[in-house]
Amino acid sequence: MQKNKTKYDRIYVCHTFYNVYVTLLKECNRPEEEQGRADIALSKMSTDFGNLKEQLEACGMFRKVHILDERKASDFPELAKYQKSHNNVVWHMVNRIILTKKHPQKMEPYITIDFKQYRDIYVYCDWDPIGWYLSYKHIYYHAMEDGLDCLKYLDGARYENRGHFGLKAFLAKRNIIFIQNGYGKYCLDMEVNDRSVLKYDYEKYVEVPRKPLELALSDSQRKMILKVFMPDAGQFMEELGNKAKDGNCMLFLSQPHPRSLEARIQICKDIIRDYAKGCHVVIKPHPRDTVDYETLFPECTVIKGKFPIEVLNFIEGTHFKLAISIVTTALDTIDFADEKINLGQSFWDAYEDPELHNYNAAI
Repeated sequence: MQKNKTKYDRIYVCHTFYNVYVTLLKECNRPEEEQGRADIALSKMSTDFGNLKEQLEACGMFRKVHILDERKASDFPELAKYQKSHNNVVWHMVNRIILTKKHPQKMEPYITIDFKQYRDIYVYCDWDPIGWYLSYKHIYYHAMEDGLDCLKYLDGARYENRGHFGLKAFLAKRNIIFIQNGYGKYCLDMEVNDRSVLKYDYEKYVEVPRKPLELALSDSQRKMILKVFMPDAGQFMEELGNKAKDGNCMLFLSQPHPRSLEARIQICKDIIRDYAKGCHVVIKPHPRDTVDYETLFPECTVIKGKFPIEVLNFIEGTHFKLAISIVTTALDTIDFADEKINLGQSFWDAYEDPELHNYNAAI
């Protein structure tokens, strides 16, 4: 039950291009009389959205497009003493209780959006500071999964709070500390794509599959979304030299893991060696992957620009023989590849300590 007294209908807080994509899907699937009344906030904390603000304003789907200036606890050196890990659970929890209040207090001058004016607030990845802030301000919101089926590979609430999770969840439900993904007192529910893939289900999870939202789009809506993310889609296909249409291309979706750039470069080399098999290789870098693939792999086509891979579904004639990644769940949503391979987290074991990426085992 929504408890905010409000002036505006709803706002979406987005941290990635994929978050914006899902927001557009959801708004396009609303009744026509409800469209154009939502606001959207682009958090600049972890993603450079480039010209996306202007492109969203031009699409006409939102009442207003905001830029959100979130601040991490690490941005305030005076909070460092409360972030230290302690073997003593009581000492640790006292520090965490203090941090739960002091971090939002420090961040408050940077938040220029009056969230109390919205009937519904949708937050992707509420572990980011906005979740702490809304809880501190006693503002109810809806959580949204950050990536498609992302809890399948990283249940952030349980991973970040492994050890005495029951106690921590108890305190979070009373807003004494904060835990993401629905465990906080002021989180009304959390929207996920598929509950069946989750190892740890939760009563606040609400299943809203993404693919039906995409399939329900009209031709004009698909063109609008494509224009938002890829205003130069025609140039993209021309630069690709129509190689994605000849049936002999492989698409590699990179990720910002492992942490080592050298390891990511080696992974790309190994995947090309083992899977390309004479195919022309097209690399789609993850928005947070900083490897210079264009320089290091001049024989490959590197997709420029930042956009969710799903929008390639909207370019007529796009076709790949193979699409491959490590754990990119978006791979399941694309319709333009004959074969799709997710190599799985264990693939990274040969490139870094498994403890650095095997989150569920740590839980």
